[in-house]
Amino acid sequence: MTKPDPSMLCVGAISGSYGVRGEVRLKSFCAEPTAIADYGPLFTEDGTRSFKITLTRPVAGGLGARITGVATKEEADALKGISLYVARDKLPSLPDDEYYYADLIGLEARDTGGAVLGKVTAMHNHGAGDLIEIAGATSLLLPFTLATVPMVDLALGRIVVDPPEGLD
Repeated sequence: MTKPDPSMLCVGAISGSYGVRGEVRLKSFCAEPTAIADYGPLFTEDGTRSFKITLTRPVAGGLGARITGVATKEEADALKGISLYVARDKLPSLPDDEYYYADLIGLEARDTGGAVLGKVTAMHNHGAGDLIEIAGATSLLLPFTLATVPMVDLALGRIVVDPPEGLD
């Protein structure tokens, strides 16, 4: 598995078509969901395609949007599953105690006693909350909460994990 390009961050995904006139349903990963439209053109992960989006309305499970050049339901359906990326320098600067999830990939994970558990390999969200994936001697998929991950230290390149009872 290759580490994603750190200069590009995933800000959303196209989750399908909306209606019959070429609108798409967007899932925004931005803290303020409508901010996805503020970053200029959005790109595919490999950077080979770009999309200019205009938000149209809130819809169940996301935002309705028009994409330049997409005029039919079939064209919108063909984009389902595409993740949308933007250059990191287009995003707002964060305070010292905040970070983008992409910054966690590759960090060393230690338990509260200091033992190395592995490295962060992915962040997931399947609708019920964020999960952090750690690969080491065993793979762990843990809720990404303050109780489970009480410390993220980007400067030291590590996180501290306090696994729920029964997983330690």
